[in-house]
Amino acid sequence: MLLQLQLLLLLFLSCWHGVTSSPTDDSVARSDHGDQGEPGFEGQNQDSYSTFASDFIGSGHLTQEDQIQCYPFPTAPPVDPFARIKVSDCGVTKGCFRYGKPGCDAETCDYFLSYRRIGADVEFELSADTDGWVAVGFSSDKKMGGDDVMGCVHDDNGRVRIHHFYNVGQWAKEIKRNPARDEEGIFENNRVTCRFKRPVYVSREETIVDLHLSWYYLFAWGPAIQGSITRHDIDAPPVSDHMISIYKYEDVFMPSAAYQMFSSPFCLLLIVALTFYLLMGTP
Repeated sequence: MLLQLQLLLLLFLSCWHGVTSSPTDDSVARSDHGDQGEPGFEGQNQDSYSTFASDFIGSGHLTQEDQIQCYPFPTAPPVDPFARIKVSDCGVTKGCFRYGKPGCDAETCDYFLSYRRIGADVEFELSADTDGWVAVGFSSDKKMGGDDVMGCVHDDNGRVRIHHFYNVGQWAKEIKRNPARDEEGIFENNRVTCRFKRPVYVSREETIVDLHLSWYYLFAWGPAIQGSITRHDIDAPPVSDHMISIYKYEDVFMPSAAYQMFSSPFCLLLIVALTFYLLMGTP
């Protein structure tokens, strides 16, 4: 055992000698003569030492486990990219709400939200056509005020962070206690997109609701200044027309204001009458 330790120490010194200088190197640098007055004396010792170490390793006296190997310093693992939101799961394995142009998805809608249960948590995905923030509120009515709000905010450093707010009238107050976890977000193509989880059940508190109960969902998005949210983009943000249960996966589309007029029954009747009038011609 003592012999093996001595051999390992010898190999370590050999490896260390390849990357650092020894005291004798300084003396060689100062003079071309060794201690005995003979040129190259130190260099000859070093060559003999290296040759002996190489011959000893190659002789097979040490096993592969005994040999000391030098490895490069490990690099940090790559960061996983943000996984794209899959709208094909809407209404099947998660619930979705889309607001915007008919047929839009998570990357083209004015606003997009999805939810699904994962164990004791609910996972939310939010996306909006904005460079500031996107949020969802949980309300007992269809009005702002007294609402639990989760928002994804794009800051000046390019990061997207999840914040917790509480609506006081028309003003959103940030709450220090944040139920979000496993959060991730990205700002790309002038869109703020994020994903996070929060518990289904929470201890009773005014600013955090229990998601096992049904709530109206408030959808909002808008600009941000130095990582702080400002007023939402539109005067009347969309609201779910009924209370939402996390135990029922729906796929709901709501046309934006630009398309709502074309979807109303009166407007459709007017279009049909005008088309008939043009086809028949004037008397």
